[in-house]
Amino acid sequence: MHPVIAKTLGGLSLSYYIRQFIFGLIFPALFLFMQSQTTQPTSIGMLVFLVISTLLYPYSRFVYESIIDFIMGQNVFFINTVVMLITKLITMLLCWVCAIFIAPAGLVYLYFYHSKQQNNR
Repeated sequence: MHPVIAKTLGGLSLSYYIRQFIFGLIFPALFLFMQSQTTQPTSIGMLVFLVISTLLYPYSRFVYESIIDFIMGQNVFFINTVVMLITKLITMLLCWVCAIFIAPAGLVYLYFYHSKQQNNR
């Protein structure tokens, strides 16, 4: 595998990528289900968007979780489970919809992080 690809696209652990990818499949599945209830066909452009957003979602979620981890640190909040799940669903949706814009920041970070790790060996 090319070093740039290994440091960026291969920068997340496989288990993390698969877990986030599976969560990312929720939104295109919901969209396609709702679209199937209408008479209009899904456009090629929309299908491309669904695929790209789903593939980039794990990187987008990585950026979001990194920022939240930096802000929150080791603090723990106890809140209502329903509120937490709704908040999590909304943040997942935002990360999925905006993945094409957010994920490049994660890919750049992973490239420099893994380059630095390689240079420190």
